[in-house]
Order: sequence, then structure tokens, then C-alpha cells
Amino acid sequence: MSYLETTKNVYKEAAENPQVGLCCTTTPVWQLPGLSIPKKMLDMNYGCGSTVNPRDLVNNPKILYVGVGGGMELLQFAYFSRQKDGVIGVDVVDEMLQVSKDNFAIAEKDNAWFSSDFVKLVKGDALNLPIENNSIDIAAQNCLFNIFKHDDLKKALQEMYRVLKPRGRLVLSDPTCEQRIPGKLRDDERLRALCLSGSLPLKDYIKMITDTGFGTVEIRAKRPYRILDPVNYDTDELIFIESVEVCAIKDPMPADGPCVFTGKTAIYYGMEDFFDDMKGHFLMPNQPLAVCDKTAGALKGLNRNDIFISESTWFYDGGGCC
Repeated sequence: MSYLETTKNVYKEAAENPQVGLCCTTTPVWQLPGLSIPKKMLDMNYGCGSTVNPRDLVNNPKILYVGVGGGMELLQFAYFSRQKDGVIGVDVVDEMLQVSKDNFAIAEKDNAWFSSDFVKLVKGDALNLPIENNSIDIAAQNCLFNIFKHDDLKKALQEMYRVLKPRGRLVLSDPTCEQRIPGKLRDDERLRALCLSGSLPLKDYIKMITDTGFGTVEIRAKRPYRILDPVNYDTDELIFIESVEVCAIKDPMPADGPCVFTGKTAIYYGMEDFFDDMKGHFLMPNQPLAVCDKTAGALKGLNRNDIFISESTWFYDGGGCC
């Protein structure tokens, strides 16, 4: 049995018998006016973060969500979309598609604004999406890509890039780990299916995204997630896993490399009216400006004594330099 078959079986079981805390998201569930999320959807919140961000969801976007779970994030996306087939949910597990459909019927009764036809459920594989090229504004996945091994992850990212429109956004939530995960854990198919043992260092995760062609990457959140300990897992040390929320934008790739925002800020405190680095970045006195890591490095390299560059906060919410 391949690791992908193991994954299908794990989530078939999770669809048939909801497992509260299977992934244990560390992001609070959105509380929005008029939105009532059925309890079964909450019980099946099999993610490690959130991919729903209101600033992505303007102008009636066409939304793709891969790995439907119990349908909670599909319902949240539909809250902003509210149009027939405005949200497409793709999953390879028949049982998960069915339970999501059943949950939407409950959501219809609890939400006067919601209609099940706002969401189109489609059987399909993340490695071969049944979606047309350049047809999606927002593509999202939560705690799915961490399952894939290197070549399959590369393919899944390429598929998301293919279906996105120019300047479309790929919103991801996945576990990451800066420590070396022992081979026995990485090869444990069930742990990989549970989005634990396949965790990559954040730098490697971002590189996989930018190597796909995404010109801009935003790190929107980074939080403590799980511990793999020697008592319960085959490891000699505690392994600390974090979850990240990331947005990758299908911008053209800059000639000097991608813009990756990790929460760095530049503050100019000099005597002039402003500072111009002659590369399109204007710093007003004592006005913080979010900058990508590339720009932060260039400003530091000027060795000025009137520009402060903060460390990464691993939180970026727009309004930056690029």
C-alpha cells in the first residue's frame, strides 16, 4: 500500500467517524455576523490553521479548496462569495465529499443566507486537479500538502499554480519543523497522513513555493503546534512542530528573486523629509514600513545609522514595500 492510499484510508475513517482534535487547529474559528457553523463541521475541523482571510475575498472571487474535510472552510468561503458554484471543493475521498454535502444541508437550515449550490463538490486528486487553467482567483488547502513527499508536493504546487489566474492567490496552512525528523518517523505512513512526520523547515517550504514560480510569498502566521516526544514516538529528543499560514501570489517573478514577507519592518529616523533607496521604497520619518526580506537585506547593507530593520515577526498582513 502506498503512503497516499494510507492517507485516503485515514481520512475515510475520519469522515465516517469524526475525530475531534485529529489535527487540532491553533487558529480561532472565524466569528462572523450571521454565520452559524454546524457542530459536526467544527468536530471535523481537520486543519492546523485557517486559510480564510477577508482581504483575499473581495470582488466575488472564484475559490478552490482542496481537501474538503467536513466543509467548514468551504462554508466560510461561501459566506464571502454567495454565488452559485462560487466555491469548488475537491477531494479524493468519496466519504469525505458525502459527509461535507450532508453538513451543507444542515448549514442551510442554520444560515438563512446559505445555499448548498454556492459550493460545488468535485472528486479529484490534488496531483491532477479537474480544474481549467487560469480559472481560479483563490486556491487554498489546509494541512494537506504536508502529507506529500517531495516530488508529489512539487506536483501539487504546480497544479495550484496552473489553475490560478495571473495574480491569483494560493493560501496554505501546514505544519513546519526546524529540527531533523528521524527517518523512521518520516517513513511512518500514518504519521505522514496526520501531517506530522512530513513537516519541512519553513525555509525549505517557502523555497518549494517560490521554485514553482510564485513571485510573492506572505507569512501570515506562525504558531506552536505539536510535540513528538520520546515516550510516544520513535525519537530520542522532543521534536517541536509549528503551524504556518502562508499566502503565495502568482505575480511575475522579479529579476532579483521572489519577495518573501516574514514580518520585517523598516523605520527611518533620520533628519530628512524622507529616505528614497532609488528602488521604489520611500521611508517617511518614524513611519513603519513592512518590507520583504530581500528589501530588508538591501537596506541593512547600506550600513546607515538612521534606518532600523526589525527581526521577522512571522506575521504579515499587507501594506508592504512591493
